[in-house]
Amino acid sequence: MSGIFYGVGVGPGDPELLTVKAIQVIKEADVIIAPKTEKKEGSVALSIASPYLKPDVEILTQVFPMVSDTEILTEAWESNKQSILTLLAAGKKVVFLTLGDPMFYSTYIYVFRLLEDSGYPIETVPGVTAFCAIGSKLGYPLVEGNNILSIIPATIEEEKLEQALAMSDNVVLMKVYKNYNEVVEKLGRHNLADKAVMISRCGLPDEEVVRELSNIGDKKINYLSTILSRRN
Repeated sequence: MSGIFYGVGVGPGDPELLTVKAIQVIKEADVIIAPKTEKKEGSVALSIASPYLKPDVEILTQVFPMVSDTEILTEAWESNKQSILTLLAAGKKVVFLTLGDPMFYSTYIYVFRLLEDSGYPIETVPGVTAFCAIGSKLGYPLVEGNNILSIIPATIEEEKLEQALAMSDNVVLMKVYKNYNEVVEKLGRHNLADKAVMISRCGLPDEEVVRELSNIGDKKINYLSTILSRRN
């Protein structure tokens, strides 16, 4: 019997935001893959999915290092790929958990590309993105009418970031933890600061909402932080 590989979006943090299909797939899994960026960290995605795991499910932790060394990356990806293929060859239902949506800035995208020509069936189950959850939680419309919404990774080249902010009516800024102060300064120059709001770890127990972005001081910004903003 051939195995099947699922990519399942578990949303931003609240276990109640998983779709009915995501819960069903997780409950029927033989193996749950919990991705991590470093060995010392736990898996946030696994903690979100934990209420729906069957008692005897196998948990496989896979590390996907966030480094620029090509040799290290290639070795890690190939090792993870082979582990998954071994499980699929054994006829297992393998579920790869991912925060938010699997096709949105996700490690799953790379895993999907590694496996899509393997001959095994793959099914991707969408999930709620952090910025959609934040908009609903705060009563903050993401975009309306003919306005332009841009979803921007704040880590892009400075020139591209400036261009995106200049042309957008509404913005979602991801990955703001690396250059937060520079991002806030740019929002101000483009008249996008006054109505901006940031949520860190949306839907998790230690969620934090920041409405005065310039008053953060020297506090370290959490990796799971997103800024919503719209032009004055």
